[in-house]
Amino acid sequence: MDAFVHEATYTFAYDSVAIATIIERSVRPEVGDIDDDRSRVQLSRSNSRIEITVEAADLVALRAASNTWLSLVDVAEAVADHSGAADT
Repeated sequence: MDAFVHEATYTFAYDSVAIATIIERSVRPEVGDIDDDRSRVQLSRSNSRIEITVEAADLVALRAASNTWLSLVDVAEAVADHSGAADT
């Protein structure tokens, strides 16, 4: 399959632009590096919101890529929280 026929979009809203920027900068280096022939991702930030769109050729690839990106965001949020970045 070469067409990405399945899609999931995840939106994360934060209390401040500063926190959203930290999370975005934490996960952005992975955009393009994790993509493969069955899935790809787009990342955008607007003010204090981050949107991640996962596209995949099949549902298994969509689930796997979604789990990966949700885990990356979860880790970035935990690190930001424990580092005191949430206090900015």
